[in-house]
Amino acid sequence: MSLSSPGIGSNLDVNSLVAQLMALERRPLTLLQRRESDFQARLSALGSLKGALSQFQSTVSSLASASRFGAYAVTLGDAQVATASAGPAAVAGVHSLEVIQLAQAQKLATAAQASASASIGTGTLTIEFGTIDGGSFDAATGKYSGATFTPSGAASKTVTIDAAHASLAGIRDAINEAGIGVTASIVYDGSGHRLVLASGTPGAAGSLRISVSGDTALANLLAHDPSGTQNLQETVTARDARFTLDGIAIRAASNTVTGALQGVTLTLVKTNAGAPTSLTIAPDTAAIRQAVESFVEAYNRLARSLKELGGYDPVTKTAGALQSDGLPRLIEARLRSTLSAELVGLKGGYSALYQLGITFAPDGTLKLDATKLEAALQADAAAVAGVFAATGKASDSLVRFASAASSAKPGSYEVSVSRLATQGSVTGSAAASTTITAGLNDTLSLSVDGVTATVTLQAGTYTAAGLAAELQSKINGAQALSAAGVSVTVSEAAGVLTVTSNRYGSASAVLLGGGNAQESLFGASPSAATGVDVAGSIGGVAAIGSGRTLTAASGTDAEGIAVEVLGGTTGARGTVSYSQGYAYRLKALAEALLAADGPVAGRSETLDTAIDGLQRRQEEMERRLEAVEKRLRAQFTALDAMVASMLKTSSFLQQQLAALSPSP
Repeated sequence: MSLSSPGIGSNLDVNSLVAQLMALERRPLTLLQRRESDFQARLSALGSLKGALSQFQSTVSSLASASRFGAYAVTLGDAQVATASAGPAAVAGVHSLEVIQLAQAQKLATAAQASASASIGTGTLTIEFGTIDGGSFDAATGKYSGATFTPSGAASKTVTIDAAHASLAGIRDAINEAGIGVTASIVYDGSGHRLVLASGTPGAAGSLRISVSGDTALANLLAHDPSGTQNLQETVTARDARFTLDGIAIRAASNTVTGALQGVTLTLVKTNAGAPTSLTIAPDTAAIRQAVESFVEAYNRLARSLKELGGYDPVTKTAGALQSDGLPRLIEARLRSTLSAELVGLKGGYSALYQLGITFAPDGTLKLDATKLEAALQADAAAVAGVFAATGKASDSLVRFASAASSAKPGSYEVSVSRLATQGSVTGSAAASTTITAGLNDTLSLSVDGVTATVTLQAGTYTAAGLAAELQSKINGAQALSAAGVSVTVSEAAGVLTVTSNRYGSASAVLLGGGNAQESLFGASPSAATGVDVAGSIGGVAAIGSGRTLTAASGTDAEGIAVEVLGGTTGARGTVSYSQGYAYRLKALAEALLAADGPVAGRSETLDTAIDGLQRRQEEMERRLEAVEKRLRAQFTALDAMVASMLKTSSFLQQQLAALSPSP
């Protein structure tokens, strides 16, 4: 008979013996598991560190741009007259604003129609925008006499009126669906339905001229030429905004005005003729203060994370998961080193954080003296921006700092221009014919900056200036050119037309390609000139020119610094100064720390490798322990069986001996 459970026959506690022996055998495995757990905790802590660095990087990246610190606030003495906003190019100062007249867009109305749904006719509407000059205007009829219409140069628009849109309501829908910058509506005036067209272009140059090809009834309803037949009534006259700024008279096509005051956008709301109001531009110290506070808070969040992960808390007597790892201390040292270094290349009065009231506290965080910061902002807010952001400034007013590569070194670099950029153009050899006849001299093919188009001019008799505006309007309205972002300016001198690409540089060119109007407009021997790129040097080394932009060559201290030469003369053009503020430097540091080949990724990879190795060793040890336990159980089972057999033999012998003993 065999024993089914170990120890039953021999009274040996085999399970307990094996468990105790295996506990001794498993000690190395337990040490490996503890080590893996420690590595996993460190890997998790590195993930937290990476998250803290990423959040820090995001914050300082938003603070690395000068635009974050270059905010200006605009205040008006009478807030009902206008609203205003200022960009980085604004200059602090106080100005006087007087609004004489607000801009408005033209509105035209048709004659009353008995029905809005009755069919009128089909055809094509061609709508041009321009200015009405001279003559007289009859307010009662809403029509002009003896006036001229000069196209603005904006692209003309077309609307197809098909059978499905042949009614007054259909014409309204077709115009609105075309999205041409004119909106249509129907007004019932008590006697009939009137189609009202509202120009979407405010100002005097937003007046409309409408030509119609197709059914006569459609033309009789909508054809409108301020200098000829006028089938529409002008109910609202297009006019420019008129205002004075510091006593200087200014006109603008829109009530939203940019460019009148550098860096400032004005929105005129109400006239205040005879009662000028003040307009004050000043640095938006509240926005700058908020940006500085964001910088300090972002740094302190990261500093606290580094302390928590890599330090020791004497109160709770617990160590951070990365206390034994030197990475948190390395990062902290690099952060402090970056913030302790003074800046170079700045033209303002500040070059260190302590000058703005930002210093280190005993616990490694930053503290901000709000009073000292406010004093710095009041003294030179622009200089405060340079302490944090990457900034550049050219000493020449016609040279503009554009950008810089991360490899550029802060400093001041001389700028020299040996050639100014030019635009491609074509100029006629004789005065243009100002009479355009359909099918005779109304088409022109040309190529602008490598893009080809054919345009058809509106038939009519023009002034030289009006013809130039008409040609510019048609060229800029050509779909192929507008889709490519290509445009031109057409000018005239003594009747001779010149078409100039609005692009600068060697890619700028205007070439005539034929058409029945080419000789009529440009004569027999027009001359073309291809644009050239700017040329010069930055930091004494030849720079790369593209259009009007000069970019410092690679391999130099100024590598990647780009300036735009807007005009002026050739020769020495002053200097361009470039600096990298603390937010910019910390952004670069965070990017380096988080890079794929950076220390955080490297440490994570090392831990991953170590954990993989530990897991493989544990798997190997588990297999070995399984074999050891199997062997021990086999040995103890055999011992159990042997002992049981010996006990059985002992019992048998005892019985035999007892049987041999004489009875008493």
